[in-house]
Amino acid sequence: MAALSGGGTRWRRGWLPALQLLRHGSKAVTRHWKAMHFQRQKLLALTEYLPPRPALPPRCLPRPAPRQQQEDGYARVLRAQLEATLRASRMVAVCQYNAMADEDVATLRHFLRRHDIHVKFVLNEVARPVLAQSKLRNLLPLFVCRNILLVSPEPRAREMLRVLKGVPQVILLGACIDDTILSRQGVESAARLPPLEASRGQTVAALSALPSQTCSLLQRGPARLAALLEQHVRQLRGTGGAAEPAPGPGKQ
Repeated sequence: MAALSGGGTRWRRGWLPALQLLRHGSKAVTRHWKAMHFQRQKLLALTEYLPPRPALPPRCLPRPAPRQQQEDGYARVLRAQLEATLRASRMVAVCQYNAMADEDVATLRHFLRRHDIHVKFVLNEVARPVLAQSKLRNLLPLFVCRNILLVSPEPRAREMLRVLKGVPQVILLGACIDDTILSRQGVESAARLPPLEASRGQTVAALSALPSQTCSLLQRGPARLAALLEQHVRQLRGTGGAAEPAPGPGKQ
């Protein structure tokens, strides 16, 4: 008490020592299972609800008609837009799309739009019904995971491969170029072909070379015959002039 009253530490008024009350002995537990009274059991059994039995067993009743799911208007609009896009495109490429940052997607769209190639994000539920009724039905096995479409009104396979070479998250699976279904190797082979204008020039040159050779062969015989006839005429004139006698001095 001396230490609390006036020793080294001053007594603080209103301070009480920390006390912890401990309760010893048994506690009241009211959660033990107790059997229900017999009269209450009989009352519950008598008042239990029993549903009425059907007149016919369920297996004898006709099966209900399946419900027809109403077509979603938004899905119909998406399918119409996809049909218009495929109808106006000469090149349709199917690519597997993996997760990319929004900045990378915007950059990919920008570089492809330079070559008039557009990126279309479509759902498989929307694309499958459209492709099943079009000439691109052979591309249906490619629509398994998340895919995107690269469409262009002109065949731009070379430019598309050049852009996709720097984007490993987008994998080319196949394409349809000018109504021809091509695999990835087929698209790469088509990209190595010369442009259409150069091919047309080479075809025209090859076709015009044969008629020119034929014409030169046909003209070679008549030209050689004409040269021989001219040489023969010259020889006849030379021999005829030498055989004529010289006129005398008295003849006029």
